[in-house]
Amino acid sequence: MEGRSGCSSILQKSKPYVAMISLQFGYAGMNIITKVSLNRGMSHYVLVVYRHAFATAVMAPFAFFVERKVRPKMTLRNFMLIFVLGALGPVIDQNFYYAGLKFTSPTFSCAMSNILPALTFVMAILCRMEKVHLKKVRSQAKIVGTLVTVAGAMLMTLYKGPVVEMVWNKHADAQTAEVANAAAAAAAKDWFKGSVFLIIACLAWAAFFILQAIAMKTYTAQLSLTTLICFMGTLQSMAVTFVAEHSPSVWKIGFDMNLLAAAYAGIIASGVAYYVQGLVMEKKGPVFATAFSPLMMIIVAIMGSFILHEVIYLGGIIGAILIVAGLYSVLWGKYKDTKAAKLAAANTPAALPVPAKDTEEIGQIEDISMIDVDLEKANAAKLSSFESSLILSMPQTPIKPTQAPNA
Repeated sequence: MEGRSGCSSILQKSKPYVAMISLQFGYAGMNIITKVSLNRGMSHYVLVVYRHAFATAVMAPFAFFVERKVRPKMTLRNFMLIFVLGALGPVIDQNFYYAGLKFTSPTFSCAMSNILPALTFVMAILCRMEKVHLKKVRSQAKIVGTLVTVAGAMLMTLYKGPVVEMVWNKHADAQTAEVANAAAAAAAKDWFKGSVFLIIACLAWAAFFILQAIAMKTYTAQLSLTTLICFMGTLQSMAVTFVAEHSPSVWKIGFDMNLLAAAYAGIIASGVAYYVQGLVMEKKGPVFATAFSPLMMIIVAIMGSFILHEVIYLGGIIGAILIVAGLYSVLWGKYKDTKAAKLAAANTPAALPVPAKDTEEIGQIEDISMIDVDLEKANAAKLSSFESSLILSMPQTPIKPTQAPNA
């Protein structure tokens, strides 16, 4: 029995880690597929619309049937939170991210996304979601880990170094590699523009994480919250697309890579991802959820080398090592925070609940004591009035002063 309980406890503790690592694989696949779709000419505005339309269609039935009895009422505050979440995630973040991905490469886009944990950490401190005690080792580990992660991402961006040949790329098709290099050279002209777009996307994505954690405190039905965010994002991104794209032909989509990119990104990277990261944030907080994003860069670098024949440089490998080290430091600090919080909660004495019967008896005793106090006050008032009337009825005899005897 003890062995089974120990195994179940380990499984429960490992669920958030497995969930976030699995999401990074899902995000990595989305980056590769959407890069191919964007290179073939699909508008990223239209891709965002179709993506969240797919996500809404898939998540809505689950939200309707599973949470029909626990879904909270839609208040003005909840509606405004969902409206802003739809603007931050689907509209601002993904449109700018896809634009940056189109002008750069999947590996570079994921490397720039590694500033997400640092931005989320700073925003969480400003919103008082994260407590930092500079004298505590666990807080120092989170700060140092965040800085090391950003340093690794910047090293990947600024330093390339010599090319590192991979075993699976030695026998790559020369024509395929030449096409990939030509596309990279063309995209290098807009590299700076793409970098700016990616930074804006990371800012919006970090704000989305913080606001989603706030929204879940009042709107506790997570499947419904995910569906409403995707639906609101579909409407808002559709309005943006009508303004940005004037040709009706951009909306055409067939059974090709464009459909696969929209469906995969909508179901995995929006619907499932929003729901899973919401569950993880409810237990671990937004900083924990974003701390795994550096893994996506490593996965994309390997997958990009396989599929798109991207060139891997020595700077990328060194940066990946730094990112993993920083990620471990942040996760260690978060683990120590959770352990300290559980220890403090265990040492705090809990108030014993009072049974309803005892509560009624206590209330009756208090009522009786109040009646006794009122009777005592009334008796005292009667006694004081009786004493005063008795004093007034007594004859008043003058008191003569005594004379001192003559000496």
